[in-house]
Formats: sequence, C-alpha cells, structure tokens
Amino acid sequence: MKFRKKMLTLAAIGTALLAVGCSKTQTKESSSKIPTKITKNTTVTFWYSLTGSSEKALKKMTADFEKENPKIKIKLESQGGNYADLQSKLSSTMQSPDNLPTITQAYPGWLYNAAKQKILVDLTPYVKNDDLGWGPYAKSNIKQALWNGAKINNTQYGVPFNKSVEVLFYNKTLLDQYNLKVPQTMGELKSASEKIYQKSDHQVTGAGFDALNNYYMLGMKEKGINFTKKINFSGKDSKEVIDYYADGVRKGYFMQAGTEKYMSTPFNSGKVAMFIGSTANEAYLKQGLKKEYQFGIAPRPSKVNAQQGTDIYMFNQASARQKSAAFKYLKFLTSKKEQFYWTKTTGYMPVNTQVLNSQAYKSLNTSKVPAILAETTKDLYFLPVTKNATPAYDQVQASMQAILADAKKKKNINPAIQTAKQKFDASWKQ
Repeated sequence: MKFRKKMLTLAAIGTALLAVGCSKTQTKESSSKIPTKITKNTTVTFWYSLTGSSEKALKKMTADFEKENPKIKIKLESQGGNYADLQSKLSSTMQSPDNLPTITQAYPGWLYNAAKQKILVDLTPYVKNDDLGWGPYAKSNIKQALWNGAKINNTQYGVPFNKSVEVLFYNKTLLDQYNLKVPQTMGELKSASEKIYQKSDHQVTGAGFDALNNYYMLGMKEKGINFTKKINFSGKDSKEVIDYYADGVRKGYFMQAGTEKYMSTPFNSGKVAMFIGSTANEAYLKQGLKKEYQFGIAPRPSKVNAQQGTDIYMFNQASARQKSAAFKYLKFLTSKKEQFYWTKTTGYMPVNTQVLNSQAYKSLNTSKVPAILAETTKDLYFLPVTKNATPAYDQVQASMQAILADAKKKKNINPAIQTAKQKFDASWKQ
C-alpha cells in the first residue's frame, strides 16, 4: 500500500476526545502482576487498515499465531482501505471508550489526546516482563528510534509495526547515458539534477521530492532544528531549506509533483530522472516504468531519514488477560521469522534488526530496497508527538506547494513564505 498521509487533523480528534470522560484510569501495572500464561479462551480485537498483500500477510501471520496459542483468538476487523477511515473510526469511538478494540494500528499523533485522557496502556511493564516480553528493550531487536517513534509524552504506548523510510529512486538508464554517479549528498543531488536538465536540452528534470513536509522537516533536522512550534518559518535556516528546492524549481532542474500528485508518475514516463519518496513506491515503478528504462534505489542522500508508517497501540478497557494475550501477539508479529515473512511479502521495512541486517534479507531478489535499507536507516527521525504537531506538519505540505508554485512562475517567494509563517504559527494554536 503506497504510503500517503491523508489524515484528519489532530484538532478534529481533539474535539472528539474532549467528550471522553476521565472515569478511565491508566493502567500502571507492575511487571510482576501481569498474567503471563493464557489458560482460558481469550479474544483480542484488532482494528487495522491494510489492503492487498499486506492484509493477506497479516491474516496468515495471525492464523500462525493462533495455531501456536490455541487459547487466544485474534479478531481482525478492517476499518476501511485507507488510514483516514481508521482514524475517523477511532475518533468517533473514543467518545464511548468501552467500544474500542483491544489493539489498533495507528499513528501516534492520532492518539495524543487519548494518552492525555488515560485511554491507552503503557506497554513498558509488558516489554520488561521477562516471561511475556523481552526484559531490556535492547533484547527486542527493534531499533530504539522506532520504539521512540511509538511514544507519546515519553511513554511507550505503541509497538512499531508497518514501517517505511524514504529512499532515492533513480533512472539508471538516464544516469548512465549522461555519465553521472548516483548522488550521495544533497549537494550532489543538486549538481546531478542541473547536469541532467542541461544535457537533456531541458527535456528531463533532474529530481523531485514526494513528501514536501518530510523534505522540510528533515532539512531543518539536518541543521539541528527539531520540528516544534519554536521554528521560525521565515528565519535564515528555514529559508535556506526552502530555497534549496525553490531555486531548483525556478531554474527547471527540480520538479514538484503538482497535478500529477506523486513523483512516481513523471518518473515512470521519463520526465524526471530521480525522486525521493517512500520505499513503497517500488511497486508502482515495477508496474509503470517505460520498458526502455531501468531504475535503481539508493539511500536517501542525507544524514537523517524519516521513519513512516504506523504502530500498534492497546486500549485500557481490555481485561488483564486480553492485554497479556494481545502483547503476546505483538511480540509474535515483531519476531525474526514473522518479520522476514512480512517484509518479503509486503515491501515494508522489517522492524526487527536481525532481519534488517541479515544476508537473507539483503539478498532478496524480489526488491531493490533490502540491499540499502540498513544503511539508510542508521539515523532515523520522526514527527514529534506533541500538541498540534500533526496540523503543523500538514500545513507545511500545503505551504511548500504554494511556495514552489510561485517559484515555478518565477515570482518572488518571500510573500508566500511570510504567509506560510503565519499559517504555520497558527496551526500550533488550534
């Protein structure tokens, strides 16, 4: 499933969650009080939003888990074919918390207010339980950055699940034709893009970025600036990040997707030679790239990369036995064997480092991603889960589109940047 964040704003969810009373209290169970053996029939309800090969893989993994754990029934309930459907269902159901599932697939930002309302389960006691979990977090073989990305208010509410990162997709045929090396830095990306544009007599654009908010967030992070309300959108550092892309659009060697929506579309037709986007794009290139071209995949040409995709969260209305059964299921899903099957079948990155670093994974001939994934995930960053971070992040996408549209028309972009600053600052105050 192609990674596209068509999410409702956190503000909308906040409104729904304010209706939730505080009668629920957050379960702060000690590791020793958690049931570690499931001796009675127990049903765990799991809400998800997956389709195609991802949904089929989840169903197979679930069936395998139930065979190993005959007392546990995992009731899979699809909430629609896209994340917006799932988010909307969660938002409406949170007004009646007793109707929530045991566990759900979600982005942490969706559940910011749910955490404040004490609806979620702190999973740390389960992780640290030597029988049910792993003990130390390190023994889980899940990157600490992925664990951190599933935290809300510094509490471990989620377990990393279906994750992806950004990579550089390049037209190998065109780069070979123009005798150019695959860019390894943002500077090299700019230089190669300019050369492609010139050598093709302005017929081929050099590069573009799929997620403009990721582009901006990572550009600021590389300057040592986290994505918070303290960012000065019209400040010197911010303008340098914006200008890198805007200058290229103005001069013709960078592209924004615009009406074509996603960079894979112009890439497949040969209109652009490179683009940075989610690993999930590979399936679309295999289906749509012109036959005369070959594509390659390289690490994102930056020091840091963005982790994307959802985690799995647990709700407090579940019984103690349901919570333990659900956590056994989460541990199973993230195990080495299951993660290898999951990533091989779906194209998502394995959250288990034993798989990520294994030769069996790196040598998979069904995808070009595994060979470079370990390198491009060394330093992962994530959208901080703070109040109104998601609306601000969404606003950056819209603002960058407006700024780049002006750059393409060769207009002065400073007025658009000032307007973007006002909207960015306002988005944090919703």
